[in-house]
Amino acid sequence: MLKPESLFSESAPEADEEVFTTLLEKPGLKIERIVSHGRASPAGFWYDQEQEEWVLLVRGEAVLQVEGQADLRLKAGDHLHIPAHLRHRVASVSDDALWLAIHF
Repeated sequence: MLKPESLFSESAPEADEEVFTTLLEKPGLKIERIVSHGRASPAGFWYDQEQEEWVLLVRGEAVLQVEGQADLRLKAGDHLHIPAHLRHRVASVSDDALWLAIHF
């Protein structure tokens, strides 16, 4: 039986805690809900992912650093495609940040 769920339904994480919730996963596809709650990437840490990623900032603001590129300032509604192995990190993020990420 189908039952609707909401991206906004879960309670907020503790301060400085990032919560990843898998909404759907199939071979070659993963859809995640990410609540950042002000948590940026640790100093010196870069994501270098095997898969491509499409990410939407549903709520809040963030600054994304991409290796070899100027900082990207994101606001609610902004989305981007991150190719596999493109090193990137979250430099800063608002307390209310909510992301939808699709890995493929």
